Amino acid sequence: MFIDRRNALKTLGLSAGATFLSPMMAKIEVQAAGKPMTAKRFIFVVESNGVRPEQLAPVGLKRESRKQEAFNGPAQLLDVPLADKELPFSLEPINPWKDKITIVQGLSGRVCGGGHSNNFQALGAWGGGRGNGGESMAILGETIDGALAKALPGIFPHIGLGISKRTENNVIYNISAIGPNKGLPTMVNPLNAYSTLFGIVADGAAKQEFTAKNNLLDFLKDDLKKAGANIAGAEKEQFQAYLETFETLRNRQSSLNDIKHTLREKGPVVSDKYRSAIETDRLDAQFDLGAAALICGLTNVLTLSSAAGIRDFDITFKGLGLNIDKHSIGHGGTFQGKTWFDLYNIIRRYHFDLIAGLMKKLEKVPEGNGTMLDNTVIVYLSDGAEGHHSRCWEWPMVVI
Repeated sequence: MFIDRRNALKTLGLSAGATFLSPMMAKIEVQAAGKPMTAKRFIFVVESNGVRPEQLAPVGLKRESRKQEAFNGPAQLLDVPLADKELPFSLEPINPWKDKITIVQGLSGRVCGGGHSNNFQALGAWGGGRGNGGESMAILGETIDGALAKALPGIFPHIGLGISKRTENNVIYNISAIGPNKGLPTMVNPLNAYSTLFGIVADGAAKQEFTAKNNLLDFLKDDLKKAGANIAGAEKEQFQAYLETFETLRNRQSSLNDIKHTLREKGPVVSDKYRSAIETDRLDAQFDLGAAALICGLTNVLTLSSAAGIRDFDITFKGLGLNIDKHSIGHGGTFQGKTWFDLYNIIRRYHFDLIAGLMKKLEKVPEGNGTMLDNTVIVYLSDGAEGHHSRCWEWPMVVI
């Protein structure tokens, strides 16, 4: 085992890689010294248009749809292990990690306003609507990701990435906040997000070079070679795991033809998903960026927004072959013989395909006695709580 972080960074001097590689080298040094890892990170995946509770129920546990009315206290408490249960269709991509999954149902969200979107209230758990609509955009306090950003600061205390149906935007403010009337940005243009997150390696004239190459590994190849020369043994493997993550940023080919459950016929795809007008490509790119940001230590709190918020909830997932927007699906719309129930599942499964891909990347990176995935909490939920016209009687979510 051999690591000399001080010498590794010293050889980089004031180069672009010094700033960027420092967090990674620090983590490798801790690993090499056998010190206990205290890393904690949180990922929130927020999808628009509500999650019907019955669609998250394990196979064999029939969950009937219920009237949107008060429970008047819990009628029944179920705590069922998932070990011998089959996950529902939309959650199948995360089946390899079933021992880490908790499906939460029946949790009240009546403090929020309800409607097509609860906006900032979804992660804030505050408001005065009592589920009576209103779809307020008011920011009354910090959201959970904003609070965690304060407690677990990084180079970027919080990173928000996502997609919007309004492709002219680079940044929107929709679900995250650091305090009252202080929204946190969601970057919805992958190319812009790439430059914002990884452009920190370059200043001045070097910034132009970075922009021209637009590839992190190409830009840092000399610095990476110098740093790698000071690492050997198990830590070399950890360093290589970091580099593999950045390699995924090099491959920008759309993965639409690789999606298994879709109504889209296979055909030509864009060569650069970061510049794609297709929402599935852009969301795929944002998940890649989010994984890289976590792995290289840029942040400990990541929020991924899939068209969350009142202004984007009715997005159309054309990349999945659907020519019907989520608003119409929420009103029972059908498409090519598929019911609203089927269409919801197709869209949600794609999100869990992306979540599974993110988990695989985190699982490849050693950390402490396990991997980065072991020190990461992932929460999936909808800003629309339990339905298209939510009243927040309950707020289904998946916690990993």
